[in-house]
Amino acid sequence: MDGGTFSKVEKSSKTMYGPRRILACGYTLDEQTGFCYVLRKIQLEDIPVKFLGDADGSKTLKTILEEAETGVTEHSSLRRAVIMSGLTQAELHGLISSHRESGLPYPLWANLTPVSETWLLKDLLEALTQEAMAMKQRRETAAANSAKRT
Repeated sequence: MDGGTFSKVEKSSKTMYGPRRILACGYTLDEQTGFCYVLRKIQLEDIPVKFLGDADGSKTLKTILEEAETGVTEHSSLRRAVIMSGLTQAELHGLISSHRESGLPYPLWANLTPVSETWLLKDLLEALTQEAMAMKQRRETAAANSAKRT
């Protein structure tokens, strides 16, 4: 997993890396329906979505993306996450914003990269979890420092 970095995505019409597809995990059956509704609402229903189950955790993202099947799965114990591939930067931002407004539980967000496509799904989820915890701690530290100054 060496060589992976997290970086901010701009809001351009530039298409990002990978085949046009969305991988989602950790959603209940009802939440999967809600997620698909969000895609319809922002006119991205043409993007194939695959909801991942526990068995997908030991597969690389590239392998998962190459599998032709899409659709729902039973709720899994995988961490809730959305991995986007081949979307434009503007579509990515629109999806994140609409997802937030939908009231669906907050997922970890990722975009496929040449590095991450070689990772096992479970390793990506772990890296995303660690990054989310580090970002939360930075925000809390900044808020505490700001409160001390006032």
